[in-house]
Amino acid sequence: MTRTEQADRPDRLSVEERVVDGVRVVTVRGEIDHDVQDKLRKALLGKDDEPVPSRIVADLTGVTFMDSSGLNVFVAAHRQVSDTSDAVGWVRIAGAQDSVLRVLQMTGVDSIIGCYPTTEQALTA
Repeated sequence: MTRTEQADRPDRLSVEERVVDGVRVVTVRGEIDHDVQDKLRKALLGKDDEPVPSRIVADLTGVTFMDSSGLNVFVAAHRQVSDTSDAVGWVRIAGAQDSVLRVLQMTGVDSIIGCYPTTEQALTA
């Protein structure tokens, strides 16, 4: 399954979703802020009529900026996946650029959501 969507301003954010060995992998490119948080949330958790995935990897290699809106989406996704899957579910972040990784570290989000250098490492950790 692969689905690609563009935000209202195509240069702002794009997401591509695929499933790898039962894990939803969401590749994100652009900037994550208040204007695109709903698009990110839907990409991570699926549409309202879809079951919530139990394991998610967000590949942020192509993300150049993320504010607190993005942090909130990731924390909410982590909580939802953990709550609905009896602690076997998880959200992992892969490939965050230094500026994005710094935000994750400064806020402590990296202590709740595992951050990995590559998608492959996130999938096999």
